Amino acid sequence: MSKKNKNFVNVVYSTNPNFEYQSADESSADTLAPNQQKLYVSIDRKQRGGKEVTLVEGFIGLESDLMALGKFLKGKFGVGGTVKDNEILIQGAFRDKVFDLLVKEGYSQTKKKGA
Repeated sequence: MSKKNKNFVNVVYSTNPNFEYQSADESSADTLAPNQQKLYVSIDRKQRGGKEVTLVEGFIGLESDLMALGKFLKGKFGVGGTVKDNEILIQGAFRDKVFDLLVKEGYSQTKKKGA
């Protein structure tokens, strides 16, 4: 069994496509306030065919709140992107603009990563 599956409780086989396992360390963590979030904004090119994406990481909270922040950022810049693995990926090199927008929105502990 892989490491990611070791924390499952009462694991059974299910044919239901909507079935989700319950994890033992699953907690109902609420989303921190924007001024308490410590976000890191960087440009990433790895495994993307040389194309640049702006990466926002470090968000602590509910998945729905992360999705809402991702949608807000994508809408502000009129570009595509995705939210996965607790990271927001925005297509294009917008590190400085994303940083300024997050600070303006109240994420005061935001930091730039990289050059």
